[in-house]
Amino acid sequence: MMHKKIKIVGIAFLLLNFLITSCTDLEEVVLDEELGEEVADPEGVLAAAYDRLGDKTFVDHGGVFALQEYSTDIAMLATRGSDWGDGGKWRSMHEFTWTPDNSIVTGNWNNLTNGITRALTAVESINQAEFSDKELFLAEARGLVAFYTYTTLDLFGQAPYRDPYGGDQTIQILKAEDAIDDLIIEVETILPNLASIGEQNTFNGRFTKEAAYGLLATMYLNRAVFKDRYNSASTFNFTEASLEAGKTDMDQVIKYTSLIINSGKFSLASNYFSNFSINNNQSSEMIFAVVQQIEAVRSGDNDFGYVCVARNQRPSPANRGTNAACTTPEFFATWNNNQDDPRFSRKYQYSDGTWFMNDGSDVSVPAEDIVPNSDNLPWFHFNSGFLYGQQYGPILDGNGGYIMTSDGRIEVSSLVMEKSATTPMDFTPELDFDNPVQAIFAQDQINRGVRIFKFEYDPESGNGRSKVDIPLYRLGGIYAMRAEAYFRNGQTALALEDINMLRTSRTRESLYGNAPGQALTSLNEEQLYNEIGFELYWEMKRRPQMIRFGKFDEAYTAKPQTEPFRRIFPIPQETTDVTEDFIQNSGY
Repeated sequence: MMHKKIKIVGIAFLLLNFLITSCTDLEEVVLDEELGEEVADPEGVLAAAYDRLGDKTFVDHGGVFALQEYSTDIAMLATRGSDWGDGGKWRSMHEFTWTPDNSIVTGNWNNLTNGITRALTAVESINQAEFSDKELFLAEARGLVAFYTYTTLDLFGQAPYRDPYGGDQTIQILKAEDAIDDLIIEVETILPNLASIGEQNTFNGRFTKEAAYGLLATMYLNRAVFKDRYNSASTFNFTEASLEAGKTDMDQVIKYTSLIINSGKFSLASNYFSNFSINNNQSSEMIFAVVQQIEAVRSGDNDFGYVCVARNQRPSPANRGTNAACTTPEFFATWNNNQDDPRFSRKYQYSDGTWFMNDGSDVSVPAEDIVPNSDNLPWFHFNSGFLYGQQYGPILDGNGGYIMTSDGRIEVSSLVMEKSATTPMDFTPELDFDNPVQAIFAQDQINRGVRIFKFEYDPESGNGRSKVDIPLYRLGGIYAMRAEAYFRNGQTALALEDINMLRTSRTRESLYGNAPGQALTSLNEEQLYNEIGFELYWEMKRRPQMIRFGKFDEAYTAKPQTEPFRRIFPIPQETTDVTEDFIQNSGY
């Protein structure tokens, strides 16, 4: 299927200058907003509801990513010498010391509840207007209400709600254990009015039928956790009766994932990393994504790529990384005996045939790739996936460019850490904190930790912006959900079939003969758990997965054994200080 983004000028609700004309203060918390009495422009308010996805919430590493990945074994942002201290807020995500006044917790609550408000405002405005696409726009707005609300309930266990249809404007506090069923019913109700992707001018940046199927599968997959969040043994009843008579929750996951898989609209990409490249708007896997660049609205966010790149790793002479996040030894170890999997790493080949090996054998690469819209700056391409050991790349010449060879190529050298020039850029799988319970490195230890280069760093617009769209639902994740549902249903052979579809559909680069990943011959729970991680690392899916598999409470590097109450985050202190409607979550 072609996933080409329809030009923004062709979508009325993305044309409008809604950030100026249609919204209240974008940082205003939902509790302080009233749904307007006057009918706002329906296209503008729907655009505002969509924009909350890409305005920090799902694209910034301090957004939902921090709660879903930094709190897990996949990602850690340690304090590195003089950098990333910030009052301990980043370390707290991994050390599990966050409190109700943590700024990451507060910021995410505000963004998500503001998303709920924007979407409810869109429902109200669209419902009161008359125009040709009313039913479609109304269904999309209701879908966004459900998406923001589900995410809030997943992370915080509670979510605010107000009636958008002109009824009682009193705030309602939704509780995850009860609201999950209402959300499922709501999304199933709007299905007939949603467009299938590619129809009615829709694309993967809009909430289509296929996005709804992805959300419904996700809700059913996690429904048992929502209903028994504090189960100390993590023995969740995944096969309880669903809302459809005679079906279990896992039956419903299989139903909705199969609707996507069997639609013929999507296909697994042989180059796994193409799903996270600068031109991934053309990805054959993208079901629902945050469109990063929208003219006159926002210009994207490079965080998912930038946050792992070291400061002396420069994709162009004008741009560098930030030396922040890494993975843990525990997650890296799950790849043992599987590092030839095409999802683990991929080397870059330049157009003249040169491969960047990143193993000390590189002398130079051609300077023929130019950063778009730059002053003729050369573009150096780092490899994709997990980077460990000594790193290599270009070095600045002191005059605003790279050191070049006599024949005009980019010279490749061994790299050192920018803020500790005597420390080689040797990314060690071991972290070895001086104090094992605190994720703090001394200045000469800032090279520690394997880095994940999954999302491509876009060098065109500097460290802050990117054209890389952020997948919320993509086909690989749909297969992973169905495999888990099959497994929990006792249909292990079908689960293995889906896992092997993911493994063998991906191929290595031509340097390795385009070899496909190897199929498994059997599947147990530990293998399934690892395989889901191989497919979905760095995509804001790990925390719910760890909770479902009973792994989230366990101790690992710089993280102690924790109590079940940590499976959700606290309601921010600033919220409970101004309203009695919310009761703080247990344990906080």
